Amino acid sequence: MTVDTPAAPAARRRGPVDPRMWRYSRSARGYLILTVVLSLVVAAAVIVSAVMIGTVLAGVITEPGSRTVAHWSGELAVLAGAVAVRVAAAWLQSRFAHRSASRVIGELRAEVLTAATAQAPRDLDPRRDETATVLTRGIEGLRAYLTGYLPALLLAVTVTPLTLLVIVFTDFTSAVIVVITLPLIPIFMILIGLLTRGRAAASLRTMTALSAQLLDLLAGLPTLRALGRERGPQERVRTLGDEHRRTTMASLRIAFLSSMVLELLATLSVALIAVSIGLRLVFGEMGLQAGVIALVLAPEVYLPLRTVGAQFHAAEDGMAAADKAFGVLDGRVDARPHGTGPVPEDDVITLHGVGLRSRSGWAPRGLDLTLTPGAVTGLTGPNGAGKSSVVQVILGLAEPDEGTARVGGTDVRDLDPQLWWKSVAWLPQHPVLIPGTLRENLELTGPVDADPVRIDSVCAATGFDDVLRESPNGWDTVVGAGGVGLSLGQRQRLALTRTLLTEASVVLLDEPTAHLDAESEARVLAAIRALAGSGAAVLLIGHRASVLAAADTVVTCTAEVAA
Repeated sequence: MTVDTPAAPAARRRGPVDPRMWRYSRSARGYLILTVVLSLVVAAAVIVSAVMIGTVLAGVITEPGSRTVAHWSGELAVLAGAVAVRVAAAWLQSRFAHRSASRVIGELRAEVLTAATAQAPRDLDPRRDETATVLTRGIEGLRAYLTGYLPALLLAVTVTPLTLLVIVFTDFTSAVIVVITLPLIPIFMILIGLLTRGRAAASLRTMTALSAQLLDLLAGLPTLRALGRERGPQERVRTLGDEHRRTTMASLRIAFLSSMVLELLATLSVALIAVSIGLRLVFGEMGLQAGVIALVLAPEVYLPLRTVGAQFHAAEDGMAAADKAFGVLDGRVDARPHGTGPVPEDDVITLHGVGLRSRSGWAPRGLDLTLTPGAVTGLTGPNGAGKSSVVQVILGLAEPDEGTARVGGTDVRDLDPQLWWKSVAWLPQHPVLIPGTLRENLELTGPVDADPVRIDSVCAATGFDDVLRESPNGWDTVVGAGGVGLSLGQRQRLALTRTLLTEASVVLLDEPTAHLDAESEARVLAAIRALAGSGAAVLLIGHRASVLAAADTVVTCTAEVAA
């Protein structure tokens, strides 16, 4: 059984390039190498272009006899080639950036999804909404980081120092001005970053809360509407939407203002260099070629840093989501080897002294339970007592922190999970329904080999025959994700029908009569008794006395709150 622990928040702030991205994504490593190579190509093209422009302009102005195109054909050809190379490098960067970003996002999404689904259900449940937000909308923000921020950052560490080095050898005075003014841009970037610290994380939290609220609202809308309370949550949803809007607009204002500040700093710095070069040219203190080269290269020194500042805010949301994703991946531990043992012919399931730790203590604690073929065992207890966790222990999806769970004397953890799950039918509180026909949902857990008479009999017992009569195409009626198109009661009847048609020797039913009226409940309980009569070991979780009355024995599940 794979066991994961929830990831803790990052203990320290990561650098601009999180090394975990290159560790978890192969495409990211290839993209990084390609971007570095293209950045060096761009730096070389920029320097060659500046040198050729300075050489040609200085020659044309200072040498009257060389003002024909033919005289400078070699230099102009080199200049045209440098410009073409720079354009081609920029095009390749843009082309491969979007493709690589899609691959990287896809790989990370698959990694996180695999890690999340491998977690024990009780570990995943507290982080379900956050993980769902990261996997859907959140991680898509990495696209701006990979296509904009990362290339700008690599240009800043390649083009900026290389062009500054050329200016040092061309015009030392201009280089001094660059060295003095250049640090102002990262200083202001840091100040702006301190001002906006936490905004991306706050935006992600708000989006997560809003998504969870909307999903819960949509899931429970039929019930709310039946009770006349469909407008009850609207104020909460409106509040979350307004909070998300305010957080987003505040981030956008900071982004626009920071871009203006960085542009102003770069413009003033280039202006200082231009004035210095102009004055020295007037007084004959420097050559025209050196002045033109320095003047052409000066904006190229500041451009990458300006771009980094402009792209930082666009990429911050994606990096906040990526940090959450990496937290899930970093929280993985070595998986416990899966059991390989066969399922014993003796299907008696015995839980002795089972206890599972919860956030508030233990749920359950010291539980003794026996499931015998041909009998219905009821399990009851207050909400939060760990009844659903008991089912997860029987299925092998959760390991008890104390006590044992055995099947015919063999520990559940030592069984081959695939073989064991074929012997078990499980009806959870929230049954899974997929987009497709009613028949496809009936056969979701495997082909139904029962004869039509038995199918009709089970449908009559669950009340799903009424649903089929009301459906325009019978079993070929199409429903949406989660059973959209069916009421909560109809979804429950479909899931019950699917479970009761099983040939499994162990049947686990978690609140099977929820959303059903008294008459339908009585028919379902009779069908459950008939299923046990055929030799199946049935666990029936419920609260109502009418449900527990259908059980042969009733066990009460209790929790223990930590002092």
